[in-house]
Amino acid sequence: MVIITRRSNNCSAGRKPSEIMKFFLTTFIGIVFGFFIGVSIPTLSITKLNLPSGLLPSIDLSYIEDRYAGRQAWSFMNNGNKRSSSQVQLSSDTSKIWVPSNPRGAERLPPGIVEAESDFYLRRLWGKPSEDLTSRPNYLVTFTVGYDQKNNIDAAVKKFSGNFTILLFHYDGRTTEWDEFEWSKQAIHVSVHKQTKWWYAKRFLHPDIVAPYDYIFIWDEDLGVEHFNAEEYIKLVRKHGLEISQPGLEPNKGLTWQMTKRRGDQEVHKVTEEKPGWCSDPHLPPCAAFVEIMAPVFSRDAWRCVWHMIQNDLVHGWGLDFALRRCVEPAHEKIGVVDSQWIVHQGLPSLGNQGESQTGKSRWQGVRERCRKEWTMFQSRLANAENAYYKSMGTDTSNSTAH
Repeated sequence: MVIITRRSNNCSAGRKPSEIMKFFLTTFIGIVFGFFIGVSIPTLSITKLNLPSGLLPSIDLSYIEDRYAGRQAWSFMNNGNKRSSSQVQLSSDTSKIWVPSNPRGAERLPPGIVEAESDFYLRRLWGKPSEDLTSRPNYLVTFTVGYDQKNNIDAAVKKFSGNFTILLFHYDGRTTEWDEFEWSKQAIHVSVHKQTKWWYAKRFLHPDIVAPYDYIFIWDEDLGVEHFNAEEYIKLVRKHGLEISQPGLEPNKGLTWQMTKRRGDQEVHKVTEEKPGWCSDPHLPPCAAFVEIMAPVFSRDAWRCVWHMIQNDLVHGWGLDFALRRCVEPAHEKIGVVDSQWIVHQGLPSLGNQGESQTGKSRWQGVRERCRKEWTMFQSRLANAENAYYKSMGTDTSNSTAH
């Protein structure tokens, strides 16, 4: 055994130099071949592979990506590419946009591209967008209309200058017939069958849509405007600091409340006297801080609050006029009636005739009953909401008349 072992060692010793040389030569050729293969095949990023995370517990992927980005940048530089390092740097989680101050849902957008508000300005289908608008009206007036009242609306629209955007809500579905009036071709027309102005207002007058307008007129179709001028009205509203207002009503027709009755001896009034017992506080409706819903005018800021108070299922708006005061402070100073620019409430029941006859009642009776029900429901909802709020705040309002 010893001899065999010695012979084996002797033979190995005899071949050792050639085998070592062969080993080094093979290794060198393999390295050279591998280098040329490596530089000729596009680099594969390990982050592009869908490998289970458990297989790579200790690999720093960001380091690999950085090395990859650096190699690519070096390649671009060698090719004479002048791109900056920021253009070749791969995105990472830290580079994603998230701006909490953006409008809800738009947090992933850069602030410079966010357009949070819109308008009713008409745009062309051709030319440069920057040249579309030759004017930007400062005010908006809306009428909820049926075609039967076209002559009344025509007279009313002519009381509003070119500084007003005209918006018609059509409850009877008839829109094209209005093109007999030249102004109608530049007006905005929205048509939904058998809907009221507050239904339209909630859905088409969102505060972010009407934000370009200083004042928003939301008017009925049965108003006589012979003694009304819109531009003069705006001047008086600004002069007296009214955030919510309406024109005075002709005393001899269509009058329900003393507060909205026109006074011939002054420009504006903000308080009145009603029947005994009707006003628990001289600063509360209907003796102050009160206008009716037939012809209200809102400032931009007041409307933002009122819009949020309009209930989706209460479409006639009865009771809303008593709650408008919650949207301005102090309400008895910022809500008023403009006497020197006055209107006539004609009391035409055209929208009421859009109802349906049920249980032997006329269409108008059904609509009026719905109005009264809505008033009761709104009062109940508002009282419950206020009580729940004050309870959550630990405030006792049992002896207060302010709410």
